[in-house]
Amino acid sequence: MINRAFLITGRVQGVFFRDSAKKEALKLGLHGSATNLPDGTVKVCLRGKIEKIDLLERWLHIGPELAKVESVIEVDIDQQLELNDFKVS
Repeated sequence: MINRAFLITGRVQGVFFRDSAKKEALKLGLHGSATNLPDGTVKVCLRGKIEKIDLLERWLHIGPELAKVESVIEVDIDQQLELNDFKVS
């Protein structure tokens, strides 16, 4: 199991991005979180098998129907971080 985190920019707040990301992550058996940040981006932290995280990363580039994703950037995350379940904040 590995941890990875992504910052997603574009029209990603107010379009059910976090809830949709949670549903997709849970379908793939991933744990983590999706958080709205003050600058209008969404941060998604994930824990799971690399191939499943890669699948969700591809989904992040598209997002839910109302989203308009401009970029998805991988950011550093503590590999010791324990991510259980999936939290939206």
